[in-house]
Amino acid sequence: MDALRSVFSSAPAASQGNKMASKPINVLITGTNRGIGLEMVKQMVADKGRVKTLFACCRDPNGPRAEALQELAKKHPDIITIVTMDVKCLDSIKEAAKLIGPKVGEDGLNLLVNNAGISLEGNLQETTPEQMRDSFETNVMGPMNIMREFLPLLRVAAKASKISGMSCNKAAVINISTMEASMDITKYSYTEAAVLPFRVSKAALNMLTVCASEEFKKEKILFTLMHPGWVRTDSGGEYAEIDVDKSVKGILKVMSTMGEKQCALLLDYQGKTQPW
Repeated sequence: MDALRSVFSSAPAASQGNKMASKPINVLITGTNRGIGLEMVKQMVADKGRVKTLFACCRDPNGPRAEALQELAKKHPDIITIVTMDVKCLDSIKEAAKLIGPKVGEDGLNLLVNNAGISLEGNLQETTPEQMRDSFETNVMGPMNIMREFLPLLRVAAKASKISGMSCNKAAVINISTMEASMDITKYSYTEAAVLPFRVSKAALNMLTVCASEEFKKEKILFTLMHPGWVRTDSGGEYAEIDVDKSVKGILKVMSTMGEKQCALLLDYQGKTQPW
């Protein structure tokens, strides 16, 4: 709980010169019906008063795979707003932005977490064009369109904030990536886990994030990447190294320290910088 409090109750280390306490923030997370996304929602709302509104987005909120999210929203109706969003559909993203814009108003959107993604297996010989296209539409075009559509709300938050520098309490985009997108690490891990569509699309997401960080650094909007670890989720599998609770606790703790120095990096859930 201390880690959660530090994320939303104080400015990051890079901005400690600003003593003004942060007000509750508006957060948007994609892919919240299961796994890391669902756990992020759960942990963020556990400490009431730190999050004003959390927009929990998923493709089919009324489907059987979103039952846990619906139950969580019933427990926290004053904080959680479930939003339909298919990250592969630009019209769906635009509709979500139209819905959320009036709800955040002059406060804007402080934190956007692009968590939704797919991990498809296969090497160069096995991967089909359809699999590669699907991976890029979900892991690259989805985050790109979401960032574009919600940029006006991030700008509002950045201008309205009393926090100096960059911060997840001010205006930030955290894109969930993977160390499997690292060209250095791939040299040693590819034979054990090819997952070519996943690696290539996430490497593109990394570049997209670095480009965005350069484009909007003058506006003090933080763009960075996080590797959650090898997590025991539907995509990570039952033999993964860590459980989702530990991963998300680590992610939130790292987010609490983010400032300019963490912009455009690939950090793991322990705060360690990963090689590109």
